Amino acid sequence: MKVFDGIAELAAAQGTDLGASEWVLVEQDRINQFADATGDHQWIHVDPERAKDGPFGAAIAHGFLTLSMMPVLQHELYRVDGVTMTVNYGLNKVRFVTPVRVGSRIRARATIGDVTQLDGAVQIELHTTIEIEGSDKPACVAVSIARFVA
Repeated sequence: MKVFDGIAELAAAQGTDLGASEWVLVEQDRINQFADATGDHQWIHVDPERAKDGPFGAAIAHGFLTLSMMPVLQHELYRVDGVTMTVNYGLNKVRFVTPVRVGSRIRARATIGDVTQLDGAVQIELHTTIEIEGSDKPACVAVSIARFVA
């Protein structure tokens, strides 16, 4: 884990490779809970038996479930000490490249992109790739924006 000592150190971190998080297993229970939380109960996600004969050969995680796991995976990669608040400010680009089949393991790999100094804060772009263990193609690539307030 990369630890930044305050927003001044973070402000100088453009281009820093943060490495990769630990692998996380994507189980059917997690997919079902996400379906319940969002109301998206499409059979390719929540009906493993039917999904076996579907286009992916198994149930798959929702793309937005994969995306929603980014913050917890990113928290394994870096920390900024000496801040009073961190805010997820938004996303600039998201692509769901490869479906995450139930039983797969995923992890995040990230690099700090553009850094913007604000009044009493620093805003960073995180270029994150969600990898699938054993796959040549990622599950998701995204540029997220986070603000850190001193």
